[in-house]
Amino acid sequence: NLDKAIDHKALYDTFSVFGNILSCKVATDASGQSKGYGFVQFDSEEAAQAAIDKLNGMLLNDKQVFVGPFVRKQERENSSSKTKFNNVYVKNLSDKTSEDDLKNTFGEYGVITSVVVMRDADGKSKCFGFVNFENAEDAAKAVEALNGKKFDEKEWYVGKAQKKAERELELKSRFEQNMKDATDKYQGVNLYLKNLDDSIGDEKLRELFSEFGTITSCK
Repeated sequence: NLDKAIDHKALYDTFSVFGNILSCKVATDASGQSKGYGFVQFDSEEAAQAAIDKLNGMLLNDKQVFVGPFVRKQERENSSSKTKFNNVYVKNLSDKTSEDDLKNTFGEYGVITSVVVMRDADGKSKCFGFVNFENAEDAAKAVEALNGKKFDEKEWYVGKAQKKAERELELKSRFEQNMKDATDKYQGVNLYLKNLDDSIGDEKLRELFSEFGTITSCK
């Protein structure tokens, strides 16, 4: 929830009071506009925790920010895999697949309490649906057995049915991981400069540093 005006330098200056920063990045789109979030990597856990304790919920440029620990992809997946669920989501169905078809296919794995194929106002299948099991263990078995299987020449995706908030959180986490991976890839090849004269712009910086090697970005 960063204000669009907060750039790498502002983020660095805000967090540097808590300890030595190894890397600092505000995520931007193709045009260089802030996406409203970023990453700060400290050289110690203590410094990171101090920053979280002091800054989480604070106002930066009149916007309340969330500051929390970065969770690696593997840790998220391990946590997710331990979560029990009864409701199964299935998509990429044939438009001919009915509730009875789903009931027959999924019924092999346990007792089903409800099944639905989602349809539009005209009754046409939206090619996805939900199957609810009585037992979470049976739901997990069905996901394991049926995900990726082909029915009527259609490869089904079968997984845990997520609430909207859960889906949004997962998508956000995936995107953050991709950004973190990209940041780590270039760790050590980024230079941070401060105390520049106002007259020095992007082109002048590029001119000064280009003699030392190929520059991929300069801002």
